[in-house]
This record gives sequence, structure tokens and C-alpha cells, in this order.
Amino acid sequence: MEAALNQALLSGFGSKPSLSSTRSCILLHKHHTWVSFRAWSPLPCLKGSSKTVWLRCVNGEERAQAAVLDLEGSEKGKLRRKKLVVFVSGGGSNFRAIHEGCVQGSVHGDIVALVTNKSGCGGAEYARGSNIPVILFPRTKEEPEGLSPADLVAALRELEVDFVLLAGYLKLIPIELIQAYPRSILNIHPSLLPAFGGKGYYGMNVHKAVIASGARYSGPTVHFVDEHYDTGRILAQRVVPVSVTDNAEELAARVLHEEHQLYVEVTNALCEERIIWREDGVPLIQSRENPKKFS
Repeated sequence: MEAALNQALLSGFGSKPSLSSTRSCILLHKHHTWVSFRAWSPLPCLKGSSKTVWLRCVNGEERAQAAVLDLEGSEKGKLRRKKLVVFVSGGGSNFRAIHEGCVQGSVHGDIVALVTNKSGCGGAEYARGSNIPVILFPRTKEEPEGLSPADLVAALRELEVDFVLLAGYLKLIPIELIQAYPRSILNIHPSLLPAFGGKGYYGMNVHKAVIASGARYSGPTVHFVDEHYDTGRILAQRVVPVSVTDNAEELAARVLHEEHQLYVEVTNALCEERIIWREDGVPLIQSRENPKKFS
């Protein structure tokens, strides 16, 4: 089909292109030499269907590369919205920021469930108020209705979850979940990892340790999750200066502000499939505006 499409399109693509036999809407991308139009019959390879076709000039020559993207293709707006699940143990301010991003359109995905180890936490209350299902995990004496690791994986599979986002979840993620979602679980940590990470470094403990160390900079880190605390591959960081007059609460507020922005941006990149893995295993974020640029 692709060869037939190329022949049909390229026969009229040159110094005097003719689209007289094709109903089309032509758009020029401001950053690239791409032309997009929705083509209808009589192109033989598209008869009876509608496709979005991209033509790109190559090295200024009168030839083109053609590709077909159907209505569920890889272009944003045609990408399937990803299904997200968020894990929280407390107020869930990052969870709320991501949910607002989903609702407002800055995140190309939807939160289909909240997982928490504390049924009465602020994040769980917000989820219930937003009609987001709440799943208890793990099963403990305090939360006897919590799921086992195997049941949790089965529940997420049933919901067809694409990505798992940890947002202030204080329990170690079970190996069963890590194996079920390779390179698909993110966490946000309130320091510049690998500094001030690991077991016991959470919440205000992190900011107190940063100030006590005399560090001049801190900030949030988004990283992939492995079987240990805060040791997975780093995906993104945001630097926040530490003032000599800061207390832990002041630093925490400044870092949290950056967390909300960073986590929403990274989550959207994840949903838009712009996470690229370098050959050495380092994850990079591909720019939407310039696909050759990474951060």
C-alpha cells in the first residue's frame, strides 16, 4: 500500500504539483518542511477511506517521502490518550496537578485510578471527589481491604493502565509491579538525586538534610523506578537555589512549586511517547518542537 501511495502522490509532487482531483486542506508546519492534507478518493490506494498524508521535501530536491497516519496514528491529537494510575500516601498535591493537566489538556492522558496505602489521606479524598476509583495497597492490619501485589497487578491490567506515577507514595514498590511495567513507572523526589535519596529520605526529612549539609542548590528529580528507593534512571531535574536564610518549610515550598510543573511536563512527554532511551540506558525527553533536540 505504501508503494502505491507514494507513486500516486509523487506523480503530482514537483515544480508543478496538481491536486485538482483531490479535495485537500493544506497546512505548512512552521518548524519543518512538512505539508499535510486530508486526501479523499480518487487516489486508488485510499479509495473508500480517509487518511492523513505527510509529504516532506528532501534536501531541496523535487522528490518526497510519504507516510500514512490513520486516525489513531502517531501524530499528537491522533495518539491514543494514555491511561495513568497515581500512587500517593498523603495530600497528593502532585497527583492533583497531574489530574488538572489531564482535565485541562496539558497532559495527553487520563487518571483511571488512585492507589494509596492510607484510605483517609488527602489524595484519596480528592480522588473520590473527582470520581476516580481508589485502590488500597498493600494489605495491612490497618488496611485489611488492601490488595496483594499479584492482585494489584491484575487490577491495573484490567484497567489497561499504560503508566504508573508515584507522587509521595512512601512504600517500596513490589517487584511484581516493576516486572509488569518495565520502563513505565515514574517517581518524583524532592532533591537532586542521587543526593539526599534512599530509605528515610522523604518529605521534610529531605529538606532538613539539604539545609544541614550546606548545599547551595536543591530541586525535584523525576526518575524511573526500580526495586530500590530512589536509584532508578534519572529522567528530568529542576534546579532550585537554597538561600542561606532558608528553613526546611521555605525550601520545601519552593521545591514543591517546581515539582508540580516538572511532573506535569514529564508526564505529558511520557503520554506523547517522547521518551527516548539512549544506547547506554539513559532516558531522554525529545522536544515536541524539534525532534532532534533532547533534554
